[in-house]
Amino acid sequence: MGNTSKKLAAKCTLLTKEEQKYLAATFRAASKNSDKIREEDLIVSGKVDAVLLERVWGPQIDPRLAQYLSNFLFGSGPQKAASCDFNRFAELYVYNVRGTTDERMMVTYNSLGMDYNDSVELPYQLLREYCESIASTFIKVLKATTSKRAQVWITKGFRGRASHVQALGEAVAASVNTDSDTAINQCSATQLSKWLQLNILLQQMTEMVFVNLYGINRDETSSPALHTAPSLLPMPHGLDPMPDYPAFIDLSHIVWLNAHLPQHYQHKWRFLFSSHIHGESFSTMAGRIQDQGASLIIIEDNSGYIFGGFATASWALGPNFTGTDESFLFTVAPKMRVYPATSYNKHYQYLNHHAKTLPNGLLMGGQFNFGGIFVNADPFGEGSCAESCTTYKGYKRLSKEPTYRIRSLEVWGVGDKPLTEKESDERDLSVLDKSPEAKAILDMAGRTRHSEGIREPPPL
Repeated sequence: MGNTSKKLAAKCTLLTKEEQKYLAATFRAASKNSDKIREEDLIVSGKVDAVLLERVWGPQIDPRLAQYLSNFLFGSGPQKAASCDFNRFAELYVYNVRGTTDERMMVTYNSLGMDYNDSVELPYQLLREYCESIASTFIKVLKATTSKRAQVWITKGFRGRASHVQALGEAVAASVNTDSDTAINQCSATQLSKWLQLNILLQQMTEMVFVNLYGINRDETSSPALHTAPSLLPMPHGLDPMPDYPAFIDLSHIVWLNAHLPQHYQHKWRFLFSSHIHGESFSTMAGRIQDQGASLIIIEDNSGYIFGGFATASWALGPNFTGTDESFLFTVAPKMRVYPATSYNKHYQYLNHHAKTLPNGLLMGGQFNFGGIFVNADPFGEGSCAESCTTYKGYKRLSKEPTYRIRSLEVWGVGDKPLTEKESDERDLSVLDKSPEAKAILDMAGRTRHSEGIREPPPL
C-alpha cells in the first residue's frame, strides 16, 4: 500500500483500523496512487465506463448502480466535481453499511441525483430502479462468491434470472407504500424514512453489496472482528443425493422468502418433498412432511404462477386447524409479495386424508372449500385459491385461475428439525443415568453426583 493511501486512511475517523486498510487499497487502485479519484477514471463522455468500473469494483456491479455511486461521489448536473477525496469515498461505504436513517436518506437522494431535504419528494420510478440495481448487484455477488451455501444452491440449478431479480427489486421498493399493490408516483421524505428503518432486507442486501465492492474481507485471513454482512441464503440440506434437481424457484425467491421467516429459521432449509422426485402422491407428501417442524410449501401452477405458505407447526393429519400467527402466505412469480396473518381467525394450516365428512387435502387460510391455498388429496395435482381470505392480511388470489393444475410442488423444512419425544428424553439423561454401574461406584465411594442437584424439573 502506498504512503499516500495510508495517510488518507488514517485521517478518516469514520472507519475502523481494519476497514482503513481495505478501503485504502481499493481507493489506491481507483485513484492510481493519487489522493483523489478523478471523474474521468470512472466516466467517459458523461456515461459510466463499465470496463473501467469493472477494474475497480469487479464485474458484479450493475451498471445502474455504478452510475448512482458516481452521482454520490462526484455530484450530478452543473455542480458535478471532477474528482473526490478519500473521505467522500469512505462516506459512501460507511453510510450504506451502518449509517443512521438520515445518512442513508442523504445517500439515497444524492445517488439518485437529488438534494436531500424534508420537502423534496422522490419519484417512485427512480426508487424502484435504485432497488433493482441493489438487488441485481447483490445476486451477482452471490453468484460470484465461493461461499459453500451459495454454490450448493447454484450447482443444483437455482439461478439468479434477470426477470426474478428485477421482481425482487420491485418488491423491496413497493414496500415503501402501505399497500404494496397500490401504484404511487412520488415518495415523501417521511415515507422513505420509515421505509429505510423497517426494510431489513434492503439494508442487508446493501450491506453485503458495499462490503464486497469496497474489498472488505477479500482474503480469508482478515480479522473475524471486521464487520461483515449476512449472506441472506440458508444452508440447503438434503440436495446432495440428487445430481439433477428439478429447480423451479430462483435464488431471488430464496432470498425473499428467507428474509421473511422468523430469524431462528433462516439458517437452514431441509428438503422434504418434490412432486417431480417423489411422484404425484398426496400420501407420499403427507408422510414426508409430518413431524418436521416449520415448513415452506411452494407451488407452481400450470400458468407459471409460483406461490405458497409458511407453516409454523409440524404438519399432522387431523380434523383441526393448527399453526400460529407467525405463518404467512406468499407469491414469488410473477411478483413477490408476503401476506402476514391477521387475528380474524386461526385457520393457519390443515392436513387431512381419508376423512369422510371433512375436506381431504392440505389447506392454508380461509374456510373449508374456500382456502387461501388448497391442495387436493384425491386426485393429487389439483388445487384452488379463493378470491379472498380473511386469515391473511392483504391477500389476493395467488394462482392465476381460481382452480389450477399443479406443475410443481415442493416442501422445505426450515430451521433445525425438532427433536422427537424419545430424542428429547435421551438428551435430558446424564452419563450416569445411562451407566448404572458408574453410578453405583460413586455411591460406594461417597462421592456426590452434582448433576442431580442442578437438573431442571420435568415439565408439568
